[in-house]
Amino acid sequence: MQPALPSIGSPFFYGVFFAAVLAMIAIDIVALNKKGSHKVGVKEALGWSIVWVCVSVAFAGWLWWTLAGDPAYGREIANEKTLEFFTGYVIEKSLAVDNIFVFLMIFAYFKVPPEYQRRVLLYGVFGAIVLRAIMVGIGAVLVREFSWVLYVFGAFLVFTGLKMMLPEKDEAADLADNPVLKFLRGHLRMTNEFHGEKFFVIRDGVRYATPMFLVLMMIEFSDVVFAVDSIPAIFAITTDPFIVLTSNIFAILGLRAMYFLLADIADRFHYLKYGLAVVLTFIGVKMLIVKVFHIPVLISLGVVFAVIAISVIASLFYPKPPLDEAKAER
Repeated sequence: MQPALPSIGSPFFYGVFFAAVLAMIAIDIVALNKKGSHKVGVKEALGWSIVWVCVSVAFAGWLWWTLAGDPAYGREIANEKTLEFFTGYVIEKSLAVDNIFVFLMIFAYFKVPPEYQRRVLLYGVFGAIVLRAIMVGIGAVLVREFSWVLYVFGAFLVFTGLKMMLPEKDEAADLADNPVLKFLRGHLRMTNEFHGEKFFVIRDGVRYATPMFLVLMMIEFSDVVFAVDSIPAIFAITTDPFIVLTSNIFAILGLRAMYFLLADIADRFHYLKYGLAVVLTFIGVKMLIVKVFHIPVLISLGVVFAVIAISVIASLFYPKPPLDEAKAER
């Protein structure tokens, strides 16, 4: 058995982290139940997005203050770990934008009314938190037992980044042929219509799943796919399991609010996909050459910021042509 990976994680640190996460989820659930089913507007989404970012920044500030005041760590370690946290957070936030495009496609495919989307996303995020915690744990064990697995992560990220640069496929058609969706439809009693936000209903004493349950399962499945990219990407920044977990989870917590903030304008950022592809490729290369040349965390953060900013600005200055015009050009 190899020794555990170097980490600042202690029972106290993990306790504070999970307490903060559970408290924020509880507040979100209370707010959801208070307002009931409704379409989330830009103002509400922006407010929650600001709240989630402020909570993440507050946690990072608490982390720095606690480490800097501990003689066992000091300011140098505090600066290093806080920078790693923010870099992992920014990377995960950037990659999460790709989740939004998939969520839009899933909701459009199932024709989910806007007022029913918030609750399913809340449960989806909660499931993603549990899933990410498990996958970070597995990743930490793999890195501890087999250090060469970092090169596998790097090669996979390069492959994924290059693949993202290829022409887009018809994702709606892919969803219709999704094996998970086919399996669920073939093994569950299903209603043909939505029943509000319910995942199951009882008819004549028999439990039936509603289309909303399929939506939830597809959202959870899509997060598995994205986690395979995002978790190795953060391991490229730090192998400290505590930083990998906290930066990932705090970024995921704000995903639902970010979805409603960007849902109506996500299609305008058509170059963002290529920016994310460059980010994944860069991080993968960083992992592959780590023994030859170490790219500092601050440089990595700067590259991620610059690439995402350029892709967003390019999307705004060079908008996608209308669908009819694009077809005419073909």
